[in-house]
Amino acid sequence: MEHIRTALQKAREQQGRPWVEEVLPPPLHAHQIEGDALWSRLPGRRADPVLAGRKRVVTVGRSDPSHTAFDILRTKVLQALRQNKWTSIAITSPTPGCGKTIVGLNLAFSLEHQKDCRTVLVDLDLRRPQVAKTLNMSGPRPLESFLRGEKRIERAFERYGDNLAIAANDRPVRFAAELLQSPETVGILKDMARRLRPDVVIFDLPPMLANDDVMAFVPNVDCAILVVAAEATTMNEADLCERELSQKTNVLGIVLNKCRYMPDKYGY
Repeated sequence: MEHIRTALQKAREQQGRPWVEEVLPPPLHAHQIEGDALWSRLPGRRADPVLAGRKRVVTVGRSDPSHTAFDILRTKVLQALRQNKWTSIAITSPTPGCGKTIVGLNLAFSLEHQKDCRTVLVDLDLRRPQVAKTLNMSGPRPLESFLRGEKRIERAFERYGDNLAIAANDRPVRFAAELLQSPETVGILKDMARRLRPDVVIFDLPPMLANDDVMAFVPNVDCAILVVAAEATTMNEADLCERELSQKTNVLGIVLNKCRYMPDKYGY
């Protein structure tokens, strides 16, 4: 009988309460508020899907069926990042001409379509920057000044849509190795990530076999993607670069680019 009295008492206490109690959202931390405010102050741009498509950045307009390959890559990348609580990715290649910048841009714009994911892309191929040229960015690009601590985030980054911010250079940087390998540069990039609070940061790095910039920088990132070109990159080059990357960071995978023969796909 005692358990019946207890149940009745609880029922009386609960009488008048709603069946579903209101659940309040967790309070925003100061750094989240700062990140939202800073993100909204970034100058906005719009990538022309036609011009981008001509440069093989197919995830802007998504009219080219080949964009699905990058959407699949996006899904795999996000799963790996969330599973391991990673945020930063370096994209590199064994040699010039493998298409690492195109892969990085397509991945970035594919991520931009994820409304719950903020992405930052930084062109750190300082000797041969290609991001600004590929996106047909106009005006001076102050990334070098930002990396030297001379420009603010709002001057170096531009926002594409709601969820993608890009920083690029419009000309080669003198003494690129010293700048990229500088502890001050690493500190500035970490402060950028702390203030903007992106879910994903993509660094477009130089080719690995061209110089030692990549090996000096990749210990600062969570993982790396190696882009190789079909019928151009040799097995020895791919093996060597993958092995050297794995000694410095986590290798997220190898992307085979410029493949002329693709398997048939379903029409959805």
